[in-house]
This record gives sequence, C-alpha cells and structure tokens, in this order.
Amino acid sequence: MNTGASGKPRPKSDAVSRRMAATRGRDNERELSLRSELHKRGLRFRVHYEVPGNRRRSIDIAFPSKQVAVFLDGCFWHGCPQHGTVPSTNQAWWIAKIEANKKRDADTDRLLHLAGWKVVRIWAHTTLQDACLHVVQAVGLTDSRA
Repeated sequence: MNTGASGKPRPKSDAVSRRMAATRGRDNERELSLRSELHKRGLRFRVHYEVPGNRRRSIDIAFPSKQVAVFLDGCFWHGCPQHGTVPSTNQAWWIAKIEANKKRDADTDRLLHLAGWKVVRIWAHTTLQDACLHVVQAVGLTDSRA
C-alpha cells in the first residue's frame, strides 16, 4: 500500500488518486445547488459551521438558531446502504476507509445530539426537491415550494 506525504495510506492507482483529488469535498455543485434553493425559499444559514465539541469537523449547512445540522453525504464516501460500492482494486483499503468515515459520521451525530442539535443527513441520490423538503421540515418551516 502506498502512503502519502502525511504517512496515511492512499490508493495504489495514480488515476484514482487524481480523480479523488479533483472531487470537491465542499462547495461542490450539489452543495451549491441545495444552498441556492434553500436561499430562494428564504432560509438563511451558515456554511461549514464548526461542530460543537470537535473543532476539526464542520457542518455542511447549519441553522444555529434552530440547532439543525445538514450534511450532504456522498453514497460512495459515506457507505450508502442503497448505492454504496467498494472498488475491486485495493478492496481492504477502501473498506477500512469507508468504515472509518461511517464511524466519524456516527460520532459527529452523537456530538451534535449531545449539544441539542437535530441532524439531517442527505444522500447524494436524494433529489434536490426532496432534500429541500427535508431541510424545511427540520427547521420547522412550511414552504409550499418545498
């Protein structure tokens, strides 16, 4: 297994490494689209808001006054039970990586619940319309457009 400059394991394939590096973890098209739709519906929020109890983690879309945290989870990276896959190359590494992501997500949810926050996780396969509806409902608003 290859290791990067940080000493952490990384995929063996340079093509996979380049593709992973090109994938935006924040402010990606899906996140920008959802934020735009929420803003059109009159919702105001913070982006990449610090998770209470862990300054190294952030909430994708946060409503601090309502204590609602919204995460946009990719089916691959976060191990979606419906659409998650594991590459056939370097399978053990990927399984460990995805499981670590799932454990981190569960711990983040735990920290937020302990701080009194409601957590909304939206999978990549969720339509923009459904994602908006979940968020609007979580913050306790009614919106006929959602």
